[in-house]
Amino acid sequence: MLSEESAAVIRATLPAVAGALDEITTRFYGAMFRDRPELLDGMFNRGNQASGAQRRALAGSIAGFATALLDDPDTRPDTLLDRIAHKHAAVGVTDDQYTIVHKYLFGAIAEVLGDAVTPEVAAAWDEVYWLMAGALIGREARLYQDAGVTPGEVWRPWTVVERRTETPDTVSFLLRPADGGPAPRARAGQYVSVRVRMADGVRQVRQYSLSSDPGDGLRRITVKRVAAAEGTPDGEVSTLLHEQVSAGDELTLSAPFGDVFLDEPADAGSPVVLVSAGIGCTPMTGILAHLAAVGSTRPVLVLHADRSPADHALRAETRALVDRLPGARAVCWYEHPEPAEASQQVERADGAEGAGTEFRSGLMDLDGLELAQDATVFLCGPLPFMRAVRGQLLAAGIPARSIRYEVFGPDLWLPAS
Repeated sequence: MLSEESAAVIRATLPAVAGALDEITTRFYGAMFRDRPELLDGMFNRGNQASGAQRRALAGSIAGFATALLDDPDTRPDTLLDRIAHKHAAVGVTDDQYTIVHKYLFGAIAEVLGDAVTPEVAAAWDEVYWLMAGALIGREARLYQDAGVTPGEVWRPWTVVERRTETPDTVSFLLRPADGGPAPRARAGQYVSVRVRMADGVRQVRQYSLSSDPGDGLRRITVKRVAAAEGTPDGEVSTLLHEQVSAGDELTLSAPFGDVFLDEPADAGSPVVLVSAGIGCTPMTGILAHLAAVGSTRPVLVLHADRSPADHALRAETRALVDRLPGARAVCWYEHPEPAEASQQVERADGAEGAGTEFRSGLMDLDGLELAQDATVFLCGPLPFMRAVRGQLLAAGIPARSIRYEVFGPDLWLPAS
């Protein structure tokens, strides 16, 4: 709970602090990495540092947390905190690192705001910081305990059993624990971090969804090669995985984390809607595979958008999984469809009951689709796509609390309503 005295100060200074957060976070990261360069080795994504995405995400989370405390001082924004805690656990953040961040963040605030940072202002924002840090530390401790790992020690070697090309720019890696032990428990929809050593010796980490049923001893990740765009370079981790990793090689993976997953029991009766675009299909395929593995009969609607059928990773597998689920149907939108598939309904291959898969041309448009008002919706894809489709879902009467979304890389957050 934020004290009344601090709440008044935060309310008065939030506009100024929020307006300066980009400069504050720029100085913060610059000073911290200058003094603590080891933090760039195996934890912070230097691609996101270069693009500015990480500092924008940090600024947004600080402002969002402070705003939430002002709006409801007696509670904490659980969704925001859970999302950050899972991201932190997936790269092995430890308690002591919050002290390091505090030192450099508050040093940057003092530099940027100068005399405006009176002792009262500093104390109020210090209270906000440690409320947020304390909540995250507690959540991360529980995540480490649930995962059966020592705080921060989330890594384990895995052997690549199979490498499979899905599309010209997407490959899947099937993996098993290299030590012969059991695979850690995972929930359908979660992700793992992959840590690789780059040519310059620095380790870099990226998150990838589990794209297969997590219920057995194997795990699969499906990796889209990130191409250079708008002045940004090729994705260094995805490029390394595409060019250098084959069957028989080892990869270092974290325990599974992620706050967006299929609730258990997976065979419950409530409807599920899986909405994705591009490589955002990967957690949806994992959820579908798990539903099929447990013989679920719950209603499932799969909605996917892509550039073309050839660009749609895991396309044949998705259709096969839909065919296995008696309560499932799918609709796919392609900006450049194959002539035979434009506005076409494809019946189930096995003759079972169900609507099969429908193909449409253009961008995803939910108008005319029947969406169960009690459905749980999972959403994954590029941020502009998710914002647009989330607006359509809300307009269709789906409550905001029923829409769960996943963002990889720095989370810039969707609007609350």
